[in-house]
Amino acid sequence: MRVLHFFKTYLPDSVGGIEQVIFQLCESGAQHGVESQVLTLSANPTPPVVQLGQHEVHRAKLDIQFASTGFSWSVFKQFREMAAEADVVNYHFPWPFMDLVHFASGIKKPSIVTYHSDIIRQKHLLKLYRPLMNRFLASADRIVAASPNYLHTSDVLQQFQDKTRVIPYGLNKAGYPQPDSERTAHWRQTVGDKFFLFVGVMRYYKGLHILLDALKGLDYPVVIVGAGPLELELHAQAAALGLRNIHFLGRLGDEDKVALLQLSYAIVFPSHLRSEAFGISLLEGAMYGKPMISSEIGTGTSYINIHNETGLVVPPSQPQAFREAMRTLWENPAQAAQMGAKAEARYRQLFTADEMGRKWTELYEELLEEKALSYA
Repeated sequence: MRVLHFFKTYLPDSVGGIEQVIFQLCESGAQHGVESQVLTLSANPTPPVVQLGQHEVHRAKLDIQFASTGFSWSVFKQFREMAAEADVVNYHFPWPFMDLVHFASGIKKPSIVTYHSDIIRQKHLLKLYRPLMNRFLASADRIVAASPNYLHTSDVLQQFQDKTRVIPYGLNKAGYPQPDSERTAHWRQTVGDKFFLFVGVMRYYKGLHILLDALKGLDYPVVIVGAGPLELELHAQAAALGLRNIHFLGRLGDEDKVALLQLSYAIVFPSHLRSEAFGISLLEGAMYGKPMISSEIGTGTSYINIHNETGLVVPPSQPQAFREAMRTLWENPAQAAQMGAKAEARYRQLFTADEMGRKWTELYEELLEEKALSYA
């Protein structure tokens, strides 16, 4: 079975949560006999085809970028040709330009929309886009959300409940590098072995300003891994608050990231807006058996982290509540360790890449069977 994935950005050019999900979908699908290809846009598409793991990435030239949406003239032809060869097309939403490509190509293949997030920030553009978006979602055979929480709290998904399925994102722990003892020793020496860890891109919805406010007057060590648009602002805020025990490490490679995940005491994940639809780096914390602190925003973060079981969940945008949660975990190591063990057990039960691959393969097969019957 051949599946074509379509999204505006992908590895190796761009590294983020959605790219990570598509990668795991392709790789876990291969274990279940699904052959995947990814079509994406790239500012520098040389070479045009790249082999990543067990799947191919085809790159069309990105011509212009506007309001987080990439446009490309050449991708219309490329999409039409690749979709004709595929059994199922998997569209990764949101990307308004993708809807235009879908309708312009007139492809009648079985289609699934992987619904990564509501459109949160571009409120005015959403008004213009809504008619096209509704038509696009209505044309899909299935829509997939990553958590029951998101399905229940998304106004858009509520309109398409009948054809929406929930398949949580999954990670393959074996695919993560095991850091050598020297690297682990280096980080232990640099940041100690009892610290709170944040991993992620420094974007507006990540709530890092809330985390910094929560730390005012506290001396808990906090390690922040990642770079992004708000980097300078956050450095300035930390300095203004007089935070002495915060380590901004910038963007790191996977081995360093794993070493810090293993060494960390607990994961802090202060995202305060629904743009944080799931929280892959929160799930990575659970995978390494760490207790978590996150905020209740009605998304997948509260499907990964269950309050008082795998960690603590606090109201969003409340530094005081976040601070109290950090204090609770810090002062109760036995409870923190217990929560970490439960977090890892929940990962094994619900969030492995193998489980995701199995559920997606079942969905593809169900869809192809349904189509075959309707053609019969």
